[in-house]
Amino acid sequence: MIDETETAASPRPAPASLEGHTPMMAQYFRLKADHPDTLLFYRMGDFYELFYDDARKAHRLLDITLTTRGQSAGQPVIMAGVPVHSVEGYLARLLKLGESVAVAEQVGDVATAKGPVERKVVRVVTPGTVTDSELLNDRADTLLLAITRQRQTWGLAWLGLASGQLGVTECVERELPGWLARLAPGR
Repeated sequence: MIDETETAASPRPAPASLEGHTPMMAQYFRLKADHPDTLLFYRMGDFYELFYDDARKAHRLLDITLTTRGQSAGQPVIMAGVPVHSVEGYLARLLKLGESVAVAEQVGDVATAKGPVERKVVRVVTPGTVTDSELLNDRADTLLLAITRQRQTWGLAWLGLASGQLGVTECVERELPGWLARLAPGR
């Protein structure tokens, strides 16, 4: 385990420059580049690992252990992880905190892989688009909201993901903040 204050000055490797990184970390950075504002759960055997800034953030939000392991581009690899068998609970906690998560699974054959096993992001979970019943808030309905504008009129359509409630309305711009506050859609 490492102290988070020790890692604050650690470099943040840029996905644009993969020179010197291990093949696995290069693969991670390519996937992360497609999901820069999302926590990336990177499958490694029985764990989903998070690296560098994602690891620091997950450490703060989930109170999971922050550690280092090996080196890539001459710097320690900062990481934190969650077990695969309990990932849904961690996803639910992150969604409640307003975070989005991209889940990268091993899609290649471990037995025949030369170098890192091929991984792809197979699922992106966001508070506003979650439909898995295990991840939905069981005490409040999550609303999915679509908004459109035509001239001076705003159109709103919403769906309660748990209740199935469907609603539509039109309003003028000065009424829009009130509708958004009342509906409180998922982010």
